[in-house]
Amino acid sequence: MEKKSTHILNASSNLLGFSLLIITSLKISKMSHSTYLDEFAGVACLCFAFSCFFSFLSIRSMNEKRGNKFETIADYLFLTALFCIILAVIIVTMKII
Repeated sequence: MEKKSTHILNASSNLLGFSLLIITSLKISKMSHSTYLDEFAGVACLCFAFSCFFSFLSIRSMNEKRGNKFETIADYLFLTALFCIILAVIIVTMKII
């Protein structure tokens, strides 16, 4: 099976920027105290950052077994961060409707 680490690194870094944009816009608009949106975005930022870190370690690892382990960790962190982003989108949708 082809390694997924490069794809995880690319997607995680892009979505990390998106999550940081959410947090920044909430802080600028002074709405971060009235919703859980910034908490979910913050957890997503941390998960995306660690996912980037572990996918990079997977790419650079010389040991195939260790590389696969890092890739699995990055994959689960990425999935967790996506779940947090989905919760943030649900919060935004419910506040608008």
